[in-house]
Amino acid sequence: MSGLLLLHGIGLNRRMWRRCLDPLGTRHRVRALDLLGHGHAGPAPEGATVADLADDVASRMDGPAHVVGFSLGTMVAQQLALEHPALVRSLVLVSAVVDRSPAESAAVAERLALAERDFAAAADAAVDRWMPPAWQATDPDLAVELRATLLGTDHRSYLRCYRVFATADQVLWPRLPEIAAPTLAITGADDPGSTQEMTHRLADVIPGARAVIVPGVRHLLPMQAPDTLVQHILSHTTEVDHDAAAPQALHRR
Repeated sequence: MSGLLLLHGIGLNRRMWRRCLDPLGTRHRVRALDLLGHGHAGPAPEGATVADLADDVASRMDGPAHVVGFSLGTMVAQQLALEHPALVRSLVLVSAVVDRSPAESAAVAERLALAERDFAAAADAAVDRWMPPAWQATDPDLAVELRATLLGTDHRSYLRCYRVFATADQVLWPRLPEIAAPTLAITGADDPGSTQEMTHRLADVIPGARAVIVPGVRHLLPMQAPDTLVQHILSHTTEVDHDAAAPQALHRR
């Protein structure tokens, strides 16, 4: 079984993947990590960069793995593929943000400013942005859990990582054509932040990458549509592992 590494989004932690873990574990050795500043990881340093987050992840990996990143985690995954390519068998970029327009950059800067002055209001706004009213009505416990997770994140670390989230897409964008790992980019059709256009741009700029748009889903793909996401992840990783095994089989002959 090949390894599979899961990286979460801003203000969340490795538990956000729990609806995906069992089916992914049927084909992979799965490991979900907390990023710096989140969960049980150490605090994010002052002036943290996407390289800091990725280097920390690399230091805790025990070998090459398929890397699945969500939101902020996609930026860390891209940085891993660029600076630690031997550790990345393939990439799955879930709900990624890339090459924001000036208006999109201004909007995320406003969300950062809100978190700086009123963390609780920022958490409420994030949950409302991630979970449409109909979903909150049918899964109210999840909305409560998400808000508690956000508010339980160290405030200084959250702000430091949010600055990475707000700016790293511009840092990474010019280098994305250098990524050699087989890549799948996937997002929800109704995601207002990780838009369909962004996902198609990722697929256009990363050599050989593919884009998938999931109808009727917003930002939290791993929680709102875990079965669909798992299906696409396993299809991608199985194809990559098969292609990698084929030359070895021919060589043994």
